[in-house]
Amino acid sequence: MTAPRTPLPGTKLPAVGTTIFTVMSALAAEKNAVNLGQGFPDFGCDPKLLGDVTAAMAAGHNQYPPMPGIAPLRDAIAGKLASMYGRRYDPAAEITVTAGATQAIITAILAIVRPGDEVIVLEPCYDSYVPNIDLAGGTVVRVPLVPGTFRPDFDRIAAAITPKTRAIIVNTPHNPSATVWTAAEMRQLEALLAPTDVFVIADEVYEHMVYDGAQHESVARFPGLAARSFIVSSFGKTYHVTGWKVGYVAAPAALMAEFRKVHQFNVFTVNTPMQHALAAYMADPAPYLQLPAFYQRKRDLFAAGLAKTRFKLLRSEGSYFQCVDISAVSDLGEADFCQWLTTEIGVAAIPLSAFYGDGFDQRVVRFCFAKKDETLQTALERLARL
Repeated sequence: MTAPRTPLPGTKLPAVGTTIFTVMSALAAEKNAVNLGQGFPDFGCDPKLLGDVTAAMAAGHNQYPPMPGIAPLRDAIAGKLASMYGRRYDPAAEITVTAGATQAIITAILAIVRPGDEVIVLEPCYDSYVPNIDLAGGTVVRVPLVPGTFRPDFDRIAAAITPKTRAIIVNTPHNPSATVWTAAEMRQLEALLAPTDVFVIADEVYEHMVYDGAQHESVARFPGLAARSFIVSSFGKTYHVTGWKVGYVAAPAALMAEFRKVHQFNVFTVNTPMQHALAAYMADPAPYLQLPAFYQRKRDLFAAGLAKTRFKLLRSEGSYFQCVDISAVSDLGEADFCQWLTTEIGVAAIPLSAFYGDGFDQRVVRFCFAKKDETLQTALERLARL
């Protein structure tokens, strides 16, 4: 008897395969390497936050919450945005709780991008942006950040804007380069977009990881940007609970109305007890206000160790990443070097070429320092061989 035939589905994402993060994490596990590749902490969150989850479950908060998120959490988010960035968002109409930042980004894209619309991405960029645009039927327009410094090139951004441009995705603090946009750069973007109807999707998931006394320049601080922007952030990044997959979006009411139309049909709503726990936990701003000092100490610890190697350190202004130039260490390209480093030295990193559509190789790799001190010390002991 002939076996039934499974129809071939074709693919909406022909260029997508297994991500570099999956590949490197699997190799790190196989070689028992210290995994400084994928960006997540290897330490726990505040026990109080876990207690708040338990209390929420015990109190019976285990059924569907409202589609945009529970009111106390949206109120807390609005309060934080107002206190930190000076813009008051209406919790009822302008804030939605999401199943992490990645879901927030694709929902924003699906809400506004139509087939044929162009969306500008600034490379190197987080790996979900381009597939999200493809799924919406949009056209990706890649504009490189300045190689070496990873600053925005406004002449190239301006040249990329056409009558078909629907949106631009801006990420600060930046993954993977760890650069942070300045107020002057944000004002330059504000002025550039002022005569257009281009939307901004602002990926601000590392908002509380900015170092050396600098401040995060949220688009919420700039009226001309805030009026056209979806702001995306992540509780997972801020509170060391990436596996919870809870984030939020803030946007003007007209934008949020379209966002919620998509949100209600791709996830509908988000884990109820986690929302109640986060609302209770946000009553104390200290955990996120202290986060810059917490991660700056780890950055400095890791950088001091790397300074004893032949790596050339690029400045880590924000996020929990440290990029290094490998030119003095190896003649290999970035991807091959990361394979070699994981296999032979026992430390996993990520090639920056993985964040470019054309695989642009500038001999730079990315480490994640959101790890226990002992994890970082073990990695540095191994890297000392370089």
